[in-house]
Amino acid sequence: MEKDGLAKSSDISIEKEGIISQSLLKDGIPNQSLSDDHIGIENIAVEPNKLYEAVSALRNYGFNYLQCQGGYDEGPGKNLVSFYHFITVDDLQKIEKIKEVRLKVFLKRDSDLSIPSLYKIFKGSDWQERETFDMYGINFIDHPNPKRLLMPEDWRGWPLRKDYIQPDFYELQDAY
Repeated sequence: MEKDGLAKSSDISIEKEGIISQSLLKDGIPNQSLSDDHIGIENIAVEPNKLYEAVSALRNYGFNYLQCQGGYDEGPGKNLVSFYHFITVDDLQKIEKIKEVRLKVFLKRDSDLSIPSLYKIFKGSDWQERETFDMYGINFIDHPNPKRLLMPEDWRGWPLRKDYIQPDFYELQDAY
């Protein structure tokens, strides 16, 4: 069920390593090649403690723009996932003809939900990481402003988790 220490989701099919996955492996960064998405973009899973190293390598390969960071919940009792979509916005890529890649970090919901913030590499991750924290409870270590973005600071729970129980309407009235 695990390959190179990476947690495998029941919904993920493992494929042979793609070109980016192979490059990361050559650079000593363990990862798991996942099936390409519906338009052929390579998907790669990395462990939380290897995320910063993997993203630094991707930046060196020419992926110089974090297009999107977000999260999702695979379902009650399953993994929470932080995903990243990187693109090349100029012709500096060192790996020929590859212009997009996606990274995923799978986190067991009953374990530590902390991963490194990418703010030092990509400043645009600021609000995206805050939204992922706010909605799913994934903590981003070394984020410069780790506060809720969409919900009030005193909000309990993570509204986009599939096991979230909405608070009683009357509890919300106590705020006035």
